[in-house]
Amino acid sequence: MTNLNSTGYRGIALTVAGSDSGGGAGIQADLKTFAALRVFGTSAITAVTAQNSLGVSHIEVLSSQSIKKQMEAVLSDFSVGAIKTGMLASSGVIEAVCEVLSAFAPQKVVIDPVMISQTGHSLIDDSAVSTLKEKLLKRALLVTPNLPETEKLVGFSIEDMESAKRAASMISQMGAKAVLIKGGHRASEEVQDLLFIDGKVRIFSHPRIHTENTHGTGCTLSAAIAAELASGCQLEKAVARGITYLQMALKRSFKPGKGAGPVGHFVVPSWVGEEID
Repeated sequence: MTNLNSTGYRGIALTVAGSDSGGGAGIQADLKTFAALRVFGTSAITAVTAQNSLGVSHIEVLSSQSIKKQMEAVLSDFSVGAIKTGMLASSGVIEAVCEVLSAFAPQKVVIDPVMISQTGHSLIDDSAVSTLKEKLLKRALLVTPNLPETEKLVGFSIEDMESAKRAASMISQMGAKAVLIKGGHRASEEVQDLLFIDGKVRIFSHPRIHTENTHGTGCTLSAAIAAELASGCQLEKAVARGITYLQMALKRSFKPGKGAGPVGHFVVPSWVGEEID
């Protein structure tokens, strides 16, 4: 029987997220990212959306039972090295996910607190935000909010790096072991992402890549970090590699529809052929 490593795969990851019929975000972006980073992707779909590059026209949330059964089917069979969550639209969905995480106790969980689509459509109800803060964040090895999501989690505006540090500390106190506040929404030529681990801060700075094709960037980054964790990377190195992979994908972004397009997921970083130290 052929084992995983002999196939070229570096690990196994699970994405728990919504489906994007336009293919640029959600489950579709996650699985493309896993594949590009040579990690075997498994999935549990939380919602089905009708969307394209112009917006979201319909959302149907799957039952909590269906979501739990999908997760249990994967986790009871596969040696999943890391899990990432994306769109969790309701309190019931979040509670179902927490039940499964409690039962299987995975150590490497990346929470992408998806709240608003690229085109401005709400993807989570207000009560779910409270449940996310109270129950899900304590399961997270890493949580990866953008600036608007960070502000919704902490209740104050992020104006500068000092307020971002204060917000990261507050989110960490909610239970997350580490926090990555993404700086892409700030109007600047240099993008700064803030990583907060055990009270220590590391800033990742990189030039802004000017493109309107940014659909799925948050999904892609969290999936890339999860993929690197599944392959055996330590957290800080996984974050650094995830950011590098996203920069590569943004440089290959394109426009398959009439509106803003997705990043180009099928780029292959040099490290995917390296041994994990």
